[in-house]
Amino acid sequence: MSSISIIGTGNMARTIGARAIAGGNTVEVMGRDQSKAADLAKDLGDGATTGEWGTAPAGDIVIVALLYNGVVPAVAHYGDTLANEAIVDISNPFNSTFDGLAHREETSIAQEVAKAAPASASVVKAFNTVFRYVLEKGRPDAFIAADNAQAKASVEAFIESLGLRPLEGAGVLTVGLANHGVGNLDFAVSVTELPV
Repeated sequence: MSSISIIGTGNMARTIGARAIAGGNTVEVMGRDQSKAADLAKDLGDGATTGEWGTAPAGDIVIVALLYNGVVPAVAHYGDTLANEAIVDISNPFNSTFDGLAHREETSIAQEVAKAAPASASVVKAFNTVFRYVLEKGRPDAFIAADNAQAKASVEAFIESLGLRPLEGAGVLTVGLANHGVGNLDFAVSVTELPV
């Protein structure tokens, strides 16, 4: 099992934290508001702990569960405390109408996180294609992308401990389907193998 630090105290932090605990992982919660972090850790139970904002995370995997515009500043704030860490960015950088990106297409939030993180850290993109509602209720596939094999393997093992199947794939697809196809958030993108 894995040792996880979650930076953030919102809905996805709660959902990922709950699944992490249920999967036998240890969880540390860190947030700007120490009382919210402590409340979330208490709600998660089973030994979840609270870390202080900006101090070295205890986990081997650090999940940055913040809105996209807070991710890079948080990683920059943590600085060298993230050395040698696998940093998981779960954010989606959508514009205000949710039909495009809020940044230049030549980059990604994960690439910007990598620039802000210590050189020894590895950035993994995951959980950005799974809506919280589905993550709470089901066993969806979780798309993942990384350029470091060891960090990717660690995060894949963590994802599997949640009862999910890690897959490489696309992020904007899910929101596009929600807005222009399915019409709601109660679905997950999955791959079904057809018999030959």
